[in-house]
Amino acid sequence: MSSMRAVVVERPMEFSVQTVAKPSVPADGLLVKVEACGLCGSDLRTLRSGHNNITFPWTIGHEICGVVEQKGNSCGGEWEIGDRLAIGPLAYCGLCDFCQAGQYELCESQRELGQHWPGGLAEYIAIPAACIRHGNIQRVPKGMKNTHAAVIEPISSCVNGQERANVTLGDTVVIFGAGPIGCIHIALARSRGAFRIYVIDIDDHRLEMAVPFGPDGVINAERNDPVEAVMKLTDGRGAEVVIVATPAPSATIQGVEMARRGGRIVQFGGMPHQQSTPPVDMNLIHYRSLSLLGTSTFSPKHNRIAMKLVASGRIPADKLISHVFPLEEFVEGANQALQGKVLKGVYIP
Repeated sequence: MSSMRAVVVERPMEFSVQTVAKPSVPADGLLVKVEACGLCGSDLRTLRSGHNNITFPWTIGHEICGVVEQKGNSCGGEWEIGDRLAIGPLAYCGLCDFCQAGQYELCESQRELGQHWPGGLAEYIAIPAACIRHGNIQRVPKGMKNTHAAVIEPISSCVNGQERANVTLGDTVVIFGAGPIGCIHIALARSRGAFRIYVIDIDDHRLEMAVPFGPDGVINAERNDPVEAVMKLTDGRGAEVVIVATPAPSATIQGVEMARRGGRIVQFGGMPHQQSTPPVDMNLIHYRSLSLLGTSTFSPKHNRIAMKLVASGRIPADKLISHVFPLEEFVEGANQALQGKVLKGVYIP
């Protein structure tokens, strides 16, 4: 049996690069040679504390660019050996009411590479038919870097979030969290016509990493009351859109407090289970006619838009990716990311 190198997570905070069996090509799927794989915030949570959908030992990674090495005998579709692909990791059931209505991001039986099947932090990955069927795989445009194609996936979720929030011309947008997702939201809000964009974090280093994305201002929530700061910046009116791209429950509370009448608050970051019921003032939502929206994944249409945004340069993937590591340096790179020293890390097998 052939072997390959892959990241193996044995248990929370115990992981390494090991020699494992190379996957076989699924009869109805693809075997892909991984060219680049990003490390996502949800991957970092899995490294820290595990994941409900994962039984260790396991290979994670769902932000994948790769080249088709083999095609299963019964695999249909347009992809052929040698195609360079950006692989959206989600598999939708296609049968629930939401899939039938084209709202794939709400699929009731959604599955994902890196959770339900071994992930892309490896030299090779098997792509099952379920991940091919609904259009989350795209051919990488000529001239696009493999590393840039790998980060299409997180951008797709941000596209869905801002579509839900209806970020539009003239809006003031406040983003909690200056990590990679927050930085994507800065660039995306600007491309949608936001007038002013402010970013809030408790870490000066993270705020500095967000500056190249062009926010109109940054706010350190350790030294300043973020609600007071936003109200001052908006002449007491508040923000039309608040995007909470952090797991901190306080951000949701403050997001509601700083939203303008008729404003929209998007809960983009998942919270720790034991802290997922923050005391939000529902009277503010009631009397100010606020909309509190939740969003997490994406549909194939968001994935296609994300590819166009990167290809056109409207989302600056070169600024987003702060570190590129060889796969063999995963432990070092992941530990740097866990310490907040990496904006976005991508690994090359």
